[in-house]
Amino acid sequence: MSDPFPQVQFGPTGLVPAIVQDARSRQVLMVGYMNQEALVRTRDTGLVWFYSRSRGRLWQKGETSGNVLRLVRLTADCDGDALLVEAEPAGPTCHTGATSCFHNPLLGAPAEDPSATAAELLRVIKQRQAERPEGSYVARLFDGGVDRIAKKVAEEAGEVIIAAKNADPAELTREMADLWFHCYVLLVQAGVEPEQVWAELTRRRK
Repeated sequence: MSDPFPQVQFGPTGLVPAIVQDARSRQVLMVGYMNQEALVRTRDTGLVWFYSRSRGRLWQKGETSGNVLRLVRLTADCDGDALLVEAEPAGPTCHTGATSCFHNPLLGAPAEDPSATAAELLRVIKQRQAERPEGSYVARLFDGGVDRIAKKVAEEAGEVIIAAKNADPAELTREMADLWFHCYVLLVQAGVEPEQVWAELTRRRK
């Protein structure tokens, strides 16, 4: 039978390291190991599988917790001896409950990750839309529908203009954050993903 992944160079133990990255936020989530069967199952199911060296068996990420990784893209490095798995996580990836397994700083200050902040903001807004918790400002916006949300976007855009004319960078930063926040709420209301906006900007750049 032909090799389904001839580009991949499995090590002496038949394994290749796989770095998992959030396809939306670009945050590195975890590192695991795959053998050929794990790769095949990942391809066939659309969910990320690994080979557990400690348990000596295949395992699907999230098989007990429900925090699965849905495959978006799989890429091999230039030598074929490491994989980059871009995925959409259904929940925290780390068994500790943290978003990423990489949360123990050793050297240097913790890196700021604006994309991770944006992804978390989007997740919370969608959660508020679905659950409508009592007392939630975002839930009240959704209760008012597109008219209420659009009105807030217009109000915040006006505040941004005033801050810019005041030539106050700190004020402009705060008002722009308010505007972006309400724009995210509007996108969720409309069922539009931020990636669609970025894709349109990319198309225009090209």
